Amino acid sequence: MSVQQDTGTVGTRTLRIGTRGSLLATTQAGTVRDALIAAGHAAELVIISTKGDQSQAPVEKIGVGVFTAELREALADHRVDVAVHSYKDLPTARDPRFTIAAVPQREDPRDALVARDSLVLGELPPGSKVGTSAPRRTSQLRALGLGLELLPLRGNLDSRLARVASGELDAIVVARAGLSRIGRTDEVTEALEPVQMLPAPAQGALAVECRAEEAELVQILAQLDDEASHASVVAERAVLAELEAGCTAPVGALAEVVESLDDDGRAVEEISVRGCAAALDGSDVIRASAVGPVADAHELGRKVARELLDLGARELMVTAEAGDADV
Repeated sequence: MSVQQDTGTVGTRTLRIGTRGSLLATTQAGTVRDALIAAGHAAELVIISTKGDQSQAPVEKIGVGVFTAELREALADHRVDVAVHSYKDLPTARDPRFTIAAVPQREDPRDALVARDSLVLGELPPGSKVGTSAPRRTSQLRALGLGLELLPLRGNLDSRLARVASGELDAIVVARAGLSRIGRTDEVTEALEPVQMLPAPAQGALAVECRAEEAELVQILAQLDDEASHASVVAERAVLAELEAGCTAPVGALAEVVESLDDDGRAVEEISVRGCAAALDGSDVIRASAVGPVADAHELGRKVARELLDLGARELMVTAEAGDADV
């Protein structure tokens, strides 16, 4: 279909894919570009600078959507046709101008430890300097009672990894998905299991977004969608939305599509949803979980959040000090 400032139908024009300019962001967006090209659609990347790229200040001081607002404005202004986001960076409130047309198959959502001397988390001596600014990671690490010194960490993945290699830090905690996408998983010394640290809602997932009125483009992008990944992200984001929490809140969530048996012994798919909220000082972590039909992903996420609220999540989040966003 034709749209303002475009020169033809989706089938005849080159699709402009908006992305941040970091190696990780362009690599992520490149997978979408390559998939569209493989499906017969011309596509190219367009670099958009965001507030989050321009500042090293804590994310909550810059504002919500610091990594996504400029990409969305480029969409609204028809400077790009598609935006590729790290899904966890998107505000929880829906913007009616746009639609998430696809969530491609998700990378491993776990957090990863990169430590000196190939150490795992339990081997780090008390007082070890560990870089991570995210309140979610900070609170859960403190709750483990390992006596670590947690230090602020911003910058791209290369600069973060360099702080361990140089000896400035003993370890860092980052999203494993990012390391996987840039081919650096060989530096991971431990993938942190959810029982130790629940990841950020939608961690490891991409959101492929376009203008809501472009029905033809929505259908094309929908071919990139992975149903299990999409359902999992819906459930996790529902936890966040029901808690009225943003991406800087000390909240973790993980949903997984699993196979189970019904009453007649037949294999069926269900979705398992886990969530947690934590005090930033590590003094308390509350957890909740639910399992049910994949079609009920959103409601199951809300159910987990309501249980967390009943257990005192609101009070933990109100008293948590401000921190940096998950990356």
